[in-house]
Amino acid sequence: MQCDPMTTLEAGDTLDHYRLDRTVARGGMATLFKATDLRDGRQVAIKVPHAEMVADPVLVERFRREQEIGQELDHPGVVKTFDGEERSRLYMVIEWVDGQLLRTILNKERALPIERATNFALQILDALDMMHKHGVVHRDLKPENIMVDDEDRIKLIDFGIAMKEDARRITFVDISPTLGTPDYISPEQVKGQRGDQRSDIYSLGVMYYEMLTGETPFSGPNPLAVMNERVLHDAEPARSRRAEISPELNEILNRALERDPRRRYQTASEMEWELEHQEQVGVDDGERRPLLAGRRLPGVRRMLLYAGLALVPILIFGLMVMLARR
Repeated sequence: MQCDPMTTLEAGDTLDHYRLDRTVARGGMATLFKATDLRDGRQVAIKVPHAEMVADPVLVERFRREQEIGQELDHPGVVKTFDGEERSRLYMVIEWVDGQLLRTILNKERALPIERATNFALQILDALDMMHKHGVVHRDLKPENIMVDDEDRIKLIDFGIAMKEDARRITFVDISPTLGTPDYISPEQVKGQRGDQRSDIYSLGVMYYEMLTGETPFSGPNPLAVMNERVLHDAEPARSRRAEISPELNEILNRALERDPRRRYQTASEMEWELEHQEQVGVDDGERRPLLAGRRLPGVRRMLLYAGLALVPILIFGLMVMLARR
């Protein structure tokens, strides 16, 4: 039995009553193992934080918050986190899900059939609706955090930077998402805001767009350029990249990808309803939509925005340093 929290664990080791069968992933904060519960033979996933994380109280708080959020959520589309036992060191026991990442599917197939992509989107929205009603915002939705089983059922995983909306204290946990995954982060998070449930809807909109067209709506030579694109410009209509996409479905994507969260779907259930009743979706062909493709800002204003956005990571880093010294 391994009891020293600073000991590095490897496949083949035993942790309390779990045998660590193989390493699944090794990230910057923790290592994920596939494991067997020696009491009953059940397969689980074990997430063990690295020694340097255990030595940092702020990162330990982040890990415990992820664990608490996972224990609160009970939905077939969200991976379960188990509790209720004494442990010799800090680690998390998570439901083992057989399947593959949505990222793996997209890498193989690129654009998916519209019906399949919509099925995935509806399942994700249903899980988000439950999470948001419990006050939890995922804040890192991307294909790497969606598991898909052999029957195309999805599960949301990795709540490492998830947030409880009633959490008031600003910590590293709260500001790190502004430097999150460039392809899926919402415009308001790029600007340094914490984000809310509408930020998850935006990220789902990006994933849905990618599932339908085979590519994300924004691209650039580096992560900062990608983030700037989503703040400065609207997405090119998906219908212009794939003619099979109906005007109604194109409109749904446009609403999910609104740069201003006030003009976006306000709840996951709103978007879910429109996806299920596309024939009732009104297509906005007024003064707003013709500006979606290729809208650009005047030169001076554009340069000011680029300069301001370039300062965001510097300001965040400075705030992190100040918090670390407190």
